[in-house]
Amino acid sequence: MIIYFCYCVVPNEIVSISLFLVFPSVRTSQNKQYYLYLHLYYQTSPMASSILLFLFLSFFILKTSSQTCTTQKLTVPKTKTLYSNCINLPYLNSYLQYTHNPSNSSLSIAFIASPPSPSGWVSWGLNPTGSGMVGTQAIAAYSEDGKMTIKTLDIQSYKVLVPGKLSYEVWDLSAEESDGVIRIFATLKVKEVGEVNHVWQVGPSVSNGRLDIHAFQPGNLNSKGILKFSGGHTSSSTVVDSNTRNKNIHGILNAVSWGVLFPLGVIIARYMRTFPSADPAWFYLHVGCQLSAYAIGVAGWATGLKLGSNSVGITYSLHRNIGISLFALATLQIFALFLRPKKDHKYRHFWNIYHHSIGYTIIILGLLNIFKGFDILNPEKKWKTTYIGVIAALGVIAVLLEVITWIVVLKRKANNSTKTVDGYNNNGQ
Repeated sequence: MIIYFCYCVVPNEIVSISLFLVFPSVRTSQNKQYYLYLHLYYQTSPMASSILLFLFLSFFILKTSSQTCTTQKLTVPKTKTLYSNCINLPYLNSYLQYTHNPSNSSLSIAFIASPPSPSGWVSWGLNPTGSGMVGTQAIAAYSEDGKMTIKTLDIQSYKVLVPGKLSYEVWDLSAEESDGVIRIFATLKVKEVGEVNHVWQVGPSVSNGRLDIHAFQPGNLNSKGILKFSGGHTSSSTVVDSNTRNKNIHGILNAVSWGVLFPLGVIIARYMRTFPSADPAWFYLHVGCQLSAYAIGVAGWATGLKLGSNSVGITYSLHRNIGISLFALATLQIFALFLRPKKDHKYRHFWNIYHHSIGYTIIILGLLNIFKGFDILNPEKKWKTTYIGVIAALGVIAVLLEVITWIVVLKRKANNSTKTVDGYNNNGQ
């Protein structure tokens, strides 16, 4: 639940209060009614409305907290026994309860999720051939004209979700809906293996009996896992397939290149050149750092192109366009090194302006695209925190060096001014 709350008061009188709730389990019309009612009521009776607001929010908070895996006690429809295992799935605010029976290799499941809209759908399935969407043998359910519709899907492509017979034997198939939450019940015959891949998803709508395409947010793209069977106990772990591994490589290469080495190269050029003793060492360090960053960045860019070609129907336009721009600007910057005029050339000043502008643009776009990549990949929080720490450290170093540089420059100017005055006086003036 997302709450937007605006509260403005003057002595002994409430001027305006607005409350807007976004709650997946409540339909939009209900949200609107609650919003209008609370807004008007606050203006007429502050104390009573405060109590009402507390009770109202408590109701939703309790309702939200009750819809967790451990507090939803569901039973297998046929046997009326509680499911033996339960998972709070890591994506799409969904849950899975299940019982694995090794004696007959069956898996009884209850999948619980909220569709993005009242006319949306939810699905869960097993993939016997891979870890992603293609190949998944799925069960989908949605509400239509107040009745639940449940279908089986043999998913063979990203483009169309067409109902089909599952490769798994399935029975006791049913679904129910209440308060915007859909529950799918089924029992499947699973192979006698130690683990199975499972995939879950939610979508916005259904057109002519066909499930419309789901969103491509990080949660939708990462909604997959592994169910491991060990001594009758089932657990869940995240799938790390070759595509995910390539995404990780792509992210690491680009974070090191555009997000660390390029800024470091700029810091070297800006602050080391202040000290005459560092010349020409600073220049070679700067060039070496930027060339290394470019080489690693090109590798990361090529990995991104490969990921794009392997992900048919999945496009991150902004991330892709920024990546292409970075490659083009960095290539231009590298080739400009061979066109650098000498220090005393009349065009050197304009070249410096161009060189600095492109360099800072690369850093800004690089940092922006790295954080865009974090949103897409959605890794563990520690990785993003670590990168932020590295960037913060570089920022602190840059600030300290900026202060030191200004101190050195100002002292140098003061010394030069003193020498000029002394020299003028020594000429007998």
